[in-house]
Amino acid sequence: MITPARPVARGEAGRPGDDVRSDLHVTVEADGDDLDLHVESKVAALYGDDIRATVQRTLLTLGVERARVRVDDRGALPWVIAARVEAAARAAGLVSDLGDVRPGDPVFKRVPSAKDRVRRSRLYLPGGEPKFMLNAGLHGPDAVILDLEDSVHPQHKSAARYLVRNALRMVDFGTAERMVRINQLPLGLEDLDVVVPERPDLILLPKAERPEQVAEVDRRIAEVRESCLIPADAPPIWLMPIIESALGVENAFAIANASPYVAALTIGLEDYTADVGVVKTPAGAESLWARQRIVNAARAAGVQAIDSVYGDVDDEDGLFAWGVASRAMGFSGMGCVHPRQIRVIHAAFQPAAAELEKAERIVAAFHDAEARGLGVVSLGSKMIDAPVVLRARRLVEHARALGLTSTGGDR
Repeated sequence: MITPARPVARGEAGRPGDDVRSDLHVTVEADGDDLDLHVESKVAALYGDDIRATVQRTLLTLGVERARVRVDDRGALPWVIAARVEAAARAAGLVSDLGDVRPGDPVFKRVPSAKDRVRRSRLYLPGGEPKFMLNAGLHGPDAVILDLEDSVHPQHKSAARYLVRNALRMVDFGTAERMVRINQLPLGLEDLDVVVPERPDLILLPKAERPEQVAEVDRRIAEVRESCLIPADAPPIWLMPIIESALGVENAFAIANASPYVAALTIGLEDYTADVGVVKTPAGAESLWARQRIVNAARAAGVQAIDSVYGDVDDEDGLFAWGVASRAMGFSGMGCVHPRQIRVIHAAFQPAAAELEKAERIVAAFHDAEARGLGVVSLGSKMIDAPVVLRARRLVEHARALGLTSTGGDR
């Protein structure tokens, strides 16, 4: 009787194909008595030894000594190679736990992110596409979002986690705040296990409908930080729940108050309009009430309100008009689906020169009245009420945070 051959466990990660760049395709099979490694690369003559060394070092760190590994390289950097090899080894069942979850040594200096920092623009980057991550910081967004949710195919969710984790450790995003959008719970909790050790600045929680979801994410972050020995006094990881349903809008204030680490509340209009059964239009009348609710809930909770994305990349005039109206409504910023939108959004969310100049004159009049012991502030022939002074002071402070003066601000 012939005994059937035992099926070989096999895992793969990355993308094959001639159109792939800055990435690779890796297959790992749990077979053989030693490490059988084969590398295909157009730059093998120059970097073949480095690619092999990265693969071997990654497998050794994971405790994998015997496997058949095939690599088809398309210009991947070492951190991408390491992420793809790890994902494939885990998919093959060769790694039984999370491995080394200790925080890596950051390659670039990181400035802690303040809760109320400037968040005019946040650029979405697909979590499974390293080519979009490499130069994202050069576009000058206020934040980058390494996205593990909608932009990643369900079959590639696990592999994307390790790519995002390594990007947090190895990629210079400049002054941009480093955000990660996790998956809907409970899958998003597994994302946190992998990315939190690298201390992203902020976690975006999609499809937030109840405050309990925020509390669950908050607890998981605390557990992971403790397990990988991140000091208690280390900078916090902020939270930004995304409201994407009618129920989420109704519970927006409770969601914003569910954790002291909630820094902002945002809305996802594609999912929201689908949930309430209306067509999303460029004018946005169908979502105006919901957006106003988000602003009110966020301000009542003392956090920022961030608007949704504007999907038509080619319509810069429409984007600018939306951004101006969004700022007038009380939003602090919005999302970007393409780098070319960043400049337009920044222009829309900064005060015009005349607006800033007037605010500076009101603040100066307030200081003058205060120095003279006057209880009434006047500007020319007009009396200035306290709320007007407060609004002017906030605008001036915001303009300073943007590096603006009274001579700038127009598009």
